[in-house]
Amino acid sequence: MKKHNGMRPQDIVVLLKIVAFNNKEWRNIDIAHDIYISPSEVSEALNRCRIAGLIDSKKRKVNTNSFYEFVTYGLKYVFPAEPGAVVKGVPTAHSASPLKEHIAAGNDIYVWPYAKGTQRGQAIEPLYKTLPQVVKEGDLFYELLTIVDTLRVGRVREIKIAMEELKSRLIHD
Repeated sequence: MKKHNGMRPQDIVVLLKIVAFNNKEWRNIDIAHDIYISPSEVSEALNRCRIAGLIDSKKRKVNTNSFYEFVTYGLKYVFPAEPGAVVKGVPTAHSASPLKEHIAAGNDIYVWPYAKGTQRGQAIEPLYKTLPQVVKEGDLFYELLTIVDTLRVGRVREIKIAMEELKSRLIHD
């Protein structure tokens, strides 16, 4: 039996990618290709998530209720984010859709540092280093990542909105 040595940030990214597949058939190599991560890293991430109870025993379906609970209440403690210097990058947190439609960001623009980015704002370290180059605006995967970043750096009102947005995308009763 594999030992669980704690979650890693890419584990969350892998689970969000599975959610973004929206019940479409996928293989580990699809995730690896889409987020520029090695297939062995995907396999290890899925093993850690299975042990943590965030994915089913066959490692195919995210346990959305458990995942929602972990992301909304634990993520900011396990993978905290602290806004840094103003840099060019890809908008994230409440500076990107779907949250920017609910919140007037004012001067609090957050970005993942990226030389080919389109916006200037305070740097937020992404959960995985390749995210700024793999996301596409309007894509469910990007929306999920920005919601999760809001949970990592947001204030009370922003977090409340992010929780509702995440719930609407994860939990289908």
